[in-house]
Amino acid sequence: MKEFALLFRQPNFGDIDKLSPEEFKAIGKKWQDWTGNLAAQGKMAGNGLRLSLDGKVLKAGGVITDGPFVEIKEMLGSFIVVKADSLEDATTLAHGCPSLDANGSVEIREVVSR
Repeated sequence: MKEFALLFRQPNFGDIDKLSPEEFKAIGKKWQDWTGNLAAQGKMAGNGLRLSLDGKVLKAGGVITDGPFVEIKEMLGSFIVVKADSLEDATTLAHGCPSLDANGSVEIREVVSR
């Protein structure tokens, strides 16, 4: 089996501060249920940590900007690593991700080891 990183992007990640405690808890439960299901299938290879909203982007020529991805509105919020036989299978595992409920996206990339 290969490993694939599922990268979770949210268009309005900063809006999480505006959620009520009940809404925040409900979203957390969706994430726990979804990742728990992947783990129960033996498909979880690693649970990435949530990433800070602050960061920097270093570009060619030594240009540093506040980031990440200051040019776009989507923010990379977190990631996990799953086990799948192919990119298509990993994409199938991404279905049901709670990021999609909030108009976010899931980027699926194979983890390449040398």
